[in-house]
Amino acid sequence: MKIVITLLLLTLSVTNVYAQKRAKTVDYNAVINEAYQLYKNEKGGKNADYIPFLANVNADMYGIVIVTKEGQVYQVGETKFEFGIESIEKVFSLCMAMELLGDTTILNKIGANQTGLPFNSVPAIELDGKKPSNPLVNAGAMATASLLTSHLGHADAWEKVTAYFNRFAGRNLAVLDELYKSEAATNQHNQAIAMLLKSYGYMYDDPLYACDFYTKQCSYGVNTRDLGIMAATLANGGVNPVTKERLIREAYVPKVLAIMGTTGLYETTGEWMFKVGLPSKSGVGGGIISVVPGKYAIAVFAPPLDKAGNSVRAQQAIQYISDKLESNIYLGK
Repeated sequence: MKIVITLLLLTLSVTNVYAQKRAKTVDYNAVINEAYQLYKNEKGGKNADYIPFLANVNADMYGIVIVTKEGQVYQVGETKFEFGIESIEKVFSLCMAMELLGDTTILNKIGANQTGLPFNSVPAIELDGKKPSNPLVNAGAMATASLLTSHLGHADAWEKVTAYFNRFAGRNLAVLDELYKSEAATNQHNQAIAMLLKSYGYMYDDPLYACDFYTKQCSYGVNTRDLGIMAATLANGGVNPVTKERLIREAYVPKVLAIMGTTGLYETTGEWMFKVGLPSKSGVGGGIISVVPGKYAIAVFAPPLDKAGNSVRAQQAIQYISDKLESNIYLGK
């Protein structure tokens, strides 16, 4: 009799566990479809018109992707169109530099503080002790590029950096040549920033070479699905959830996410973390990635930007998804 009762209790316990798991199952498809329908007609913002190529991208395109740490991909809308990765590349350049040179090098040679000013600000350099401040603004991104090129050597740097990005995306990425030419013809401001950093000792290779290298990196063509997989690699502790390859050691991932949470949406990052609570990174091509550590990542593409350079619809969609799934990292769930 005791054995029968024990077996019954065990059966009930197991049944309860499975019931709880079923109750916690998330319908990602339903959530992203809701977000897509809610904001597909949003007309706020405008394309980045200071880069001619970006000004001509169809402003109505809109796609959402969620990639879980197990490698499941959920997508809706325009998720195949290749657009410029732009400043989202800064996250993965940071990953590579940190993996090659260590987190202390990043902290000492670049920094990890918010500037509170636009992503291409010159005064920010002067105000922060003549330093680039962090790797996710233009000054810090070019300093990061110079660390990579000086470490890898000019003969091999581009091939090795591209190979690293390919491993994050799980496929070969190509530079959008028209975009690269468009940016290279209009990047005099970044060239000036690179020269200024050189004068202060925070450029670790030829400044104009590093500026051009950075510009070319911003011109990788990616689609929304690519960005979802790349961001989900960070959600999965540095292991690509599709290919299962480790790309950055687990101990460094929280440091990358911390910088994203400090300055991923530039001078509006504080408000973003207040409202949404997800480490994220935007690009003026219209993409935004957001990471829910240990769970999944969100990638959204919609070209029109707000004044800070962040996609309007992408912000709205990610905030909706984060609220719906209670993903704010400060909730502790």
